[in-house]
Parts: sequence; C-alpha cells; structure tokens
Amino acid sequence: MNGFELDVATGLWIAAGLTAVLAALHWAAPWVRGLPMVPESFTGSFAGGLAVAYVFLHLLPEIAAGNEAVGEALSDVLEPTPLLELAIFVVALAGFTVFYGLERLAKYHGNRDAGSGGTTGSLAGGAVESAGVYWLHLIAFMAYNAMITYTMVLRVRTGLLFAVLFTVAMGLHFVLTDRGLAEHYPRRFRAQGRVLLAGSLVLGWILAAMAAPTSTLVVAVLTAFIGGTTLLNVFKEEVPSNRSSSFLWFTIGLVLYSVLLAVIAVVEQ
Repeated sequence: MNGFELDVATGLWIAAGLTAVLAALHWAAPWVRGLPMVPESFTGSFAGGLAVAYVFLHLLPEIAAGNEAVGEALSDVLEPTPLLELAIFVVALAGFTVFYGLERLAKYHGNRDAGSGGTTGSLAGGAVESAGVYWLHLIAFMAYNAMITYTMVLRVRTGLLFAVLFTVAMGLHFVLTDRGLAEHYPRRFRAQGRVLLAGSLVLGWILAAMAAPTSTLVVAVLTAFIGGTTLLNVFKEEVPSNRSSSFLWFTIGLVLYSVLLAVIAVVEQ
C-alpha cells in the first residue's frame, strides 16, 4: 500500500512523465544499445537479467492477483469452476500466442522472400521486407504499447515506486524489442516504426486521461494480455542463444532488480 493516496489528476500527470520516459527510450533505443565504451552484449545482458527478474518476481504474481479479481467480478454471473479459475491465464496465453505467431510470420516471409530473390524489394545483407507482415507486426506492438500506458495511471495510484520500477523494466525491454523489429524490417522500421511505437505510448496515456480504466475485470484482462506478450518478448530478445551475451551482466541486472523490488515492497507496506 502507498503511504499516501494520490488523487486522479496527480496520478495522471505522473503517468504522463513515465510515458514520456518510455517514449524517449523507444526513440533512443539504437543509441542506448550503442553506448560508447559499453559493448552491446553487456547492455543487452543487463537488460535481460532485469527483465527476467521482473517477469518472475513482479509480472507473474500480478497476473495471479488478477485471476482473483476476475473470479470475484464473475462470481455473481458464473458458477466458479476449475476452468474459470484459469481464465486470466488463458488471456496471458493468448497474448503469448499472438506475438509468437507474428514473430514466426515475420521470419517465414523473410526467409521465403530472401530465398526467392525477393518480390518486395531487396535490402542490404539480403534482408527483404513484406509490407503486409510489417504493418501487422507493428500494429500489434502499437496496441501492446497503448495498453501499457493505458494502465499506467492505475499503476501509479496503487504503488508509485512500483510504477517507476515497472517503467525502468519496460523501458529497457523496449530497447531490445526495438533490436528485433529493426532486424526484421531494417528499412521501414527505421523510417517510421520508432515514431509510431512512441506515439502509441502517448495514445494510451491520452485514452486513460479521457476514460481511465475503473473496472477491475478490464484492468486484470489487459494486464494478463500484456503479461503474456511480455513473457514471449523477454525470452525471445533477452535470453537468446544465438547472440553474444554476458552471464555476469545478466546476473547483475537480475540481482539489482530483485533487490530494488524487495526494498520497494518494504517501503510500500
């Protein structure tokens, strides 16, 4: 619990500041990954450890708590069953599956077009971009981003320090998802993708300002979908087997986030 209760207006403006941080990190992702004197394998591994700690120590418990909220919300309408108790995890699984399908689609079209010489325009290094797959993939990430900032106001009001730590985790996570999108779509993503993804974060905040989420059920469902998507992206980008990485920096990121989370949990009591 917070030591003090934030009013709606204050929570909204704090959420605006956190949204601006996330948008800036989206825009500056290539420069963050290419910090001078710091190999990308170090920054990637540090962000990976931090994101994995976030998933296991913050995200999964949050989804479980959302399951209780869904059960309470639906108890007057539906009779509790073992299947209903899994409802929120089905939503998380749906988020995971949707983005996994998009990832496979992007790889399939890239491999197929590269193997056939490409029909949509060859790029340096043999990479080929499919416009339809690109827009489908990008729009899905834009919706994902908008959901994150749409629920940010509620995160701020229920735990300011947790919201700040969530922003740090998601910001570094965006830096690495940016890498994956840039590899799939080097021309189109560089030209417009980062701007649209940053803009979708702002759009989510605007929607929250116009109609903040008040339903426990809606927030739980959105959080579960975000959670499933984040799980996929974390293990796809932050724990890769085919990239150079540093276990030391991965461990530093994991331990640092775990310690900060424990400290904030004590402070927020």
